[in-house]
Amino acid sequence: MAENLTMITEFLLLGFSSLGEVQLVLFVVFFLLYLVILSGNVTIISIIRLDRSLHTPMYFFLGILSTSETFYTFVILPKMLINLFSVARTISFTCCAIQMFFFLGFAITNCLLLGVMGYDRYAAICHPLHYPILMSWQMCGKLASICGIGGFLASLMVVNLVFSLPFCNANKVNHYFCDISPVIRLACTNTDINEFIIFICGVLVLVVPFFFICISYVCILRTILKIPSAEGRKKAFSTCSSHLTVVIVHYGCASFIYLRPTASYVSNKDRLVTVIYTVVTPLLNPMVYSLRNKDVQIAIKKVLGKKGSLKLYK
Repeated sequence: MAENLTMITEFLLLGFSSLGEVQLVLFVVFFLLYLVILSGNVTIISIIRLDRSLHTPMYFFLGILSTSETFYTFVILPKMLINLFSVARTISFTCCAIQMFFFLGFAITNCLLLGVMGYDRYAAICHPLHYPILMSWQMCGKLASICGIGGFLASLMVVNLVFSLPFCNANKVNHYFCDISPVIRLACTNTDINEFIIFICGVLVLVVPFFFICISYVCILRTILKIPSAEGRKKAFSTCSSHLTVVIVHYGCASFIYLRPTASYVSNKDRLVTVIYTVVTPLLNPMVYSLRNKDVQIAIKKVLGKKGSLKLYK
């Protein structure tokens, strides 16, 4: 039997090929959304760098999150847009592994960053007097480094578990990028052990940070309710609402996809949910933080005002 098996060297990404002419409409929609994602995240990063009033731990982590999400979408969306126009939707074995590595690396980094941002809000609201010590710039640098290194180490382990399996005859990936479930299902051997380890990794990456975020917000809620003035309670909660919105969407969609056995993979429904956390969530982050955050709005107006005055001066 070993002689009859042909080891594959490339995969075929089926993506949205079953939708026929609708793919042209999807190309326009996803292309416009990609431009909005890039411009939104670049704006957030630029404003945080240019405005000194935003040089705080909260916006430091927001800037890193926006940077991570910019690369995160760059790993997936350009290839998906090309495939919507292309007849040959192939991707080499090595490129598939590289795409999965960077996608998971940035995705896990984002999960960990959202957890750290939850802790930052907890420290700011529940322990305001100790906040400068708890979230010093040295501590912020260490936490950001841990998120990045931890994210890519976890990604490396998962990718190794997937691509150490033999892939023989089947090479049609029923997805628009190399995600874990649709790829591992093509392996021509028993994958139960690999899937179980990947599931445990998913629990550690998603459930543990989300659990700490929930604990942080329980403590934050208790502290906010003790604030005597309604205006004070509103101001304290407004600093958390943007983060909480992004957390719910990001963790909700990621949990639906990764916290279950690969055997329960349902392509059409999963593709829709995957679109939400690969396209909508990176779009949601800059929109939520720019539209609902007064500090960012003021900073944008200030930066635009400076540019306008410089043009008039010239």
